[in-house]
Amino acid sequence: MSQNRQGGRSKNSAMQESEQLIAGRNPVLEALRSENLPDTVYLSGNSGVLRQISDLAREKGIPVKTVTDAKLSLMTGNANHQGAAASGSCGTYVSIEEILQAASDKGEPPLIVICDEIQDPHNLGAIIRTAEAAGVHGIIIPKRRSASLNLTVGKTSAGAASYMKVARVSNLVAAMEKLKENGVWIYGTDASGGNYTDADFRTGTAFVIGSEGFGIGRLVGETCDAMLRLPMKGHVNSLNASVAAGIFIYEAVRQRSGA
Repeated sequence: MSQNRQGGRSKNSAMQESEQLIAGRNPVLEALRSENLPDTVYLSGNSGVLRQISDLAREKGIPVKTVTDAKLSLMTGNANHQGAAASGSCGTYVSIEEILQAASDKGEPPLIVICDEIQDPHNLGAIIRTAEAAGVHGIIIPKRRSASLNLTVGKTSAGAASYMKVARVSNLVAAMEKLKENGVWIYGTDASGGNYTDADFRTGTAFVIGSEGFGIGRLVGETCDAMLRLPMKGHVNSLNASVAAGIFIYEAVRQRSGA
């Protein structure tokens, strides 16, 4: 595939840079308040919330650079940056063991979401946002054919990606086997499965959420302990991945709270 070298390099560089930036006032504030601090903060002003961001960044020893709105738009791929951006991914990847330890530290059975090739960063960000709010201990994503912890994920998660433990693995099936070895029961989602309210999520639980277009892969599905379905009474036969994840997650929260 031939292309203008200079043009191709400039476009790729802009894309790579935008994927490593957190954009938006709230996401930048949340990143500054988290353990995963950004490397540099970029601001196009110094009043109101932007001053608050500047003060917090300087307090934590993080360099603050003043740039124009046009420069920020270029850096963030024309995202709605609101005058603020920060370099670095929107979260740090952890190991599966760290996710399990987080549950143990809280004295809770693990509650985990496994994303099987969720490629839309908006969906992954929405899943992370719901999971963090509900107290999920961690999310597992594959290294290939999956959205990563990039700019759009951080923005869509409203800063939750700075707190959620996300493991990025080479092999989802191997990761699922490791969870099983640690007493985690894995549920896939499929229209032929049992009703989701009939399952018991009070012990170690992981939900596998399939990709937007293809659902759960064959090997991943075969590795699940059971399949569950959501009742569909309308003309459509599926839900958005992040919506489905939210329903499963909060059913587990409901059961664990004794409601």
